[in-house]
Amino acid sequence: MDGMGDVAVGVKRGSDELSMYNSPNSGMSSISDGASNGSDSKKLKVEEAPPSRVLHIRKLPNEASETEVVALGLPFGKVTNILTLKGKNQAFLEMGTEEAAITMINYYTTVSPQVRNAPVFIQYSNHKELKTDAGNQRTQAMLQAVSAVQSGGSPSSDVQDALAAASSPVLRIIIDNMFYPVTLDVLQQIFSKFGTVMKIITFTKNNQFQALLQFSDPVNAQQAKLALDGQNIYNSCCTLRIDFSKLVNLNVKYNNDKSRDYTRPELPAGDGQPSLDPSVAHAFSKDSNSLLGKIPGALSPLSAAAAAAAAAGRVALAGQTGSSGVLLVSNLNEEMVTPQSLFTLFGVYGDVQRVKILYNKKDSALIQMSDANQAQLAMSHLNGQKMYGKIIRVTLSKHQTVALPRDGLDDQGLTKDFANSPLHRFKKPGSKNFQNIFPPSATLHLSNIPQDVTEDDLRLLFSNAGGTVKAFKFFQDRKMALIQMSTVEEAIQGLIDLHNYNMGGNQHLRVSFSKSTI
Repeated sequence: MDGMGDVAVGVKRGSDELSMYNSPNSGMSSISDGASNGSDSKKLKVEEAPPSRVLHIRKLPNEASETEVVALGLPFGKVTNILTLKGKNQAFLEMGTEEAAITMINYYTTVSPQVRNAPVFIQYSNHKELKTDAGNQRTQAMLQAVSAVQSGGSPSSDVQDALAAASSPVLRIIIDNMFYPVTLDVLQQIFSKFGTVMKIITFTKNNQFQALLQFSDPVNAQQAKLALDGQNIYNSCCTLRIDFSKLVNLNVKYNNDKSRDYTRPELPAGDGQPSLDPSVAHAFSKDSNSLLGKIPGALSPLSAAAAAAAAAGRVALAGQTGSSGVLLVSNLNEEMVTPQSLFTLFGVYGDVQRVKILYNKKDSALIQMSDANQAQLAMSHLNGQKMYGKIIRVTLSKHQTVALPRDGLDDQGLTKDFANSPLHRFKKPGSKNFQNIFPPSATLHLSNIPQDVTEDDLRLLFSNAGGTVKAFKFFQDRKMALIQMSTVEEAIQGLIDLHNYNMGGNQHLRVSFSKSTI
């Protein structure tokens, strides 16, 4: 490309040595120049470039494609040109208007932009337009295809390949790295950015959550696939893999949390399936810390998902919390609480690595989860719940890790390392446990029940844990059951005492909260 030397102005210092953080408040970027004096401590202030419709994107993964870079800008308006600097892991993206570029930059200061799970940095370029080699027909063909689809037209025949265009309005969606539950409503929010979603069917196949989603028009399906394939719904997980389905029309029989026909609201919920309250996100929410109120018009397709997840209190939002996976739990019943009981309860929402009950303040403990998302999930579900008769408070700690006692020092068993525990629920990527994370409830889901264990055995077991069993129901194969206690606190107690309880023959009972009632 002739224009490359011309365009790559201002990145001569070698961008790998630069660590640049856009500071939306100051209007300046602070650059720490690793090359100067061989020290990172010297900070230079440089003026941030004024708004321009050309954006400079840095820290792109090696394997990032032009289509993925274009997808960053798609939700904000027409993309008119792109130049990728492969060796430098950078790209320049030219938007159709300066307004579109400003909207995009403003949005990405609140939600960290990502390509292939890696955060990328976006800022205004000093260039007002991109002068690239006009002979680069492949890039122009791709952009033509994108703009044709975006304006609702049909792409011309010579760009059919660039789009992998298909005539089906139905997409098949597979979700990789599903560390957090993805609901039918979240999919509807993301995909409706691209057109009218008529029907969705969700199912699990080969241990993977999948969905079929039908648009009113094949053009919308093309546009959604182009923009969303390979994107993450939540930070660093739940990656969308999208293909066209061979089906051209979906047949939905029931409207519930597994399938929905938006054109036929009168459909029944089906047997044993709860019909879905439209405010599902709200049902999970313990607080109103919802992003939906904060992002006007949900600009990017993924902001809707982030918003739904935030409303459900399920995901750590970029910028809202540090990267700490450590929780501080206070107002514990110090007579009763143990590291093991905290491990079991908090283990419902993530893999607990370490627990430390504070030596000088035994009604408080530090709990280290696997990551910040799990910490956020546990906090949103357990803050304000009752454990051993006391309402516990759960907040994010400023600590990055929980320290173990120094060798030879006895801290009375107040600190415990669970890093290698066989009881972690979320070790296996794609495990069904990711789809069964629910708030504490009076009804518990029991699994791994031995064949010879009766309803009376289980009722007795849970009554002895200090509660009243209100109802009980075996599933058909009798390996699983629902048991309903009289209060949520009793159910929490039952879970702490009886999860992993040895039922004989080395079969250990599995206990989790259920979304159903009996």
